[in-house]
Amino acid sequence: MRLSVFSAAAAALLLSLACVNDASAEGGCGPGFYRGPYGGCRPYRAPVVVVPGAPVVVAPAVVAPPVVCGVGYRWHPRWRRCVVL
Repeated sequence: MRLSVFSAAAAALLLSLACVNDASAEGGCGPGFYRGPYGGCRPYRAPVVVVPGAPVVVAPAVVAPPVVCGVGYRWHPRWRRCVVL
């Protein structure tokens, strides 16, 4: 009688260990985490969903007409005037 109870208990223990779902605690990190490439625990992240936004209308940039300096001069952008070469 003892042997059959012991055998049944051992079989139940082995079956329960074989049926353990380790996906809830993958790699020993706990539920909601997974083992990273360097061994650290990382949280599962939700998938990234990109929602298209409204189209953006940008006014054209105001461009000043080019400055024409005389012969022997050039436009200096910092001083904003024609300077001698």
